[in-house]
Amino acid sequence: MHEIIIDEKEEMVMKLLHYFVTSQGYNPIVLHGGKDEIWLENMDNDYKIVRIVSGYIHNNEQYDLDTYKTKQIVKQIKKKTFTYNINTLSIYVNLGDNVKMHSSEKIDCVCIKDIQDVDKYDLLKTSFPSLKKSLNIKEKGVILFAKLTQDINRANEEKAKRNNDIFAIKKPYITYALIILNVLIYIIGMFVGQDNMIYKFGLHPELVKAGEYYRLFTCMFLHGGIIHLLFNMYALYIIGIQVENFFNKWKYSIIYLVSGVVGGLFSMIFTKTWSVGASGAIFGLMGALLYFGYTHRVYLGTVIKSQIIPVIVINLIIGFASPGIDNAAHIGGLIGGIIGSMALGVKDKKDTVDQVNGIIITTILIGFLIYVAFFAIK
Repeated sequence: MHEIIIDEKEEMVMKLLHYFVTSQGYNPIVLHGGKDEIWLENMDNDYKIVRIVSGYIHNNEQYDLDTYKTKQIVKQIKKKTFTYNINTLSIYVNLGDNVKMHSSEKIDCVCIKDIQDVDKYDLLKTSFPSLKKSLNIKEKGVILFAKLTQDINRANEEKAKRNNDIFAIKKPYITYALIILNVLIYIIGMFVGQDNMIYKFGLHPELVKAGEYYRLFTCMFLHGGIIHLLFNMYALYIIGIQVENFFNKWKYSIIYLVSGVVGGLFSMIFTKTWSVGASGAIFGLMGALLYFGYTHRVYLGTVIKSQIIPVIVINLIIGFASPGIDNAAHIGGLIGGIIGSMALGVKDKKDTVDQVNGIIITTILIGFLIYVAFFAIK
């Protein structure tokens, strides 16, 4: 039986792949037509793209061609992921000695043929300080290959499990409860009079300013007619199930209420008349979907462009074109949903900076809207 021999370059590729997948949370990118190179992505890292190039680059012309090809592929990734700045790290393990390697805009290049080469690059020490230690694996040959493969498979299984937990279908109890509550309130209004319900609990700027602040909350559970109710409840059912599925139930509830309140404040400022309906909160759920899609844009980039954004745009156009629709509440709710989702965060995307920014922006926006609605406008 012949012993399987793995050369040093193959070992280096496996070690680098092992490090970036298991230690740095990178995911492989399926690249059609790619040869002798591995593309990895992690949109939460400073280097969002890392490519490991094992093919032999033997002269400057081939190196320049490789750089040009890299730029073209990165452009495609930018379009798919709605990401303007994508810092890319190209790691060459088989670079000719006569090649003059240089970095270009947003693409840094290093050559690692052995572990000691890591010390040559300050960018590696800064961005990946544990790289050299992780590459110092004592096993060799088939034993090394088996160990690294096992670790990579285990890491990928854990990621798949987390993704399944996020995208798995769950019972949308909060969505069902919101629909039931809206319907029950409408039925009550049939007995006591819808106009009477709206007069007592609907949103009107002057009444809210007079101290009836509860109207900012109660107005989102009232509807002006059966068509208004059915349309909103259908939208809530379709969109709410998805948002509740992607966020946990308490985050979903907060997003709904915050969006409704922000929508109400926008209505007070721009519409300045009676306003009722769940549509502001529902637009907030659309904003939450948009933010969720952005955080998972590697997987949902095409969904954002083909489904989420068109639905939002079409509904806003309908709102502007149709009389009697409070589009200010829709826009306010949409903004509230986006910044509220940012403040609460998305599961498995623990970006503290984004969450802190979201909390700050949400606080400033609501404070500013309260000031304008209650004090600036006479």
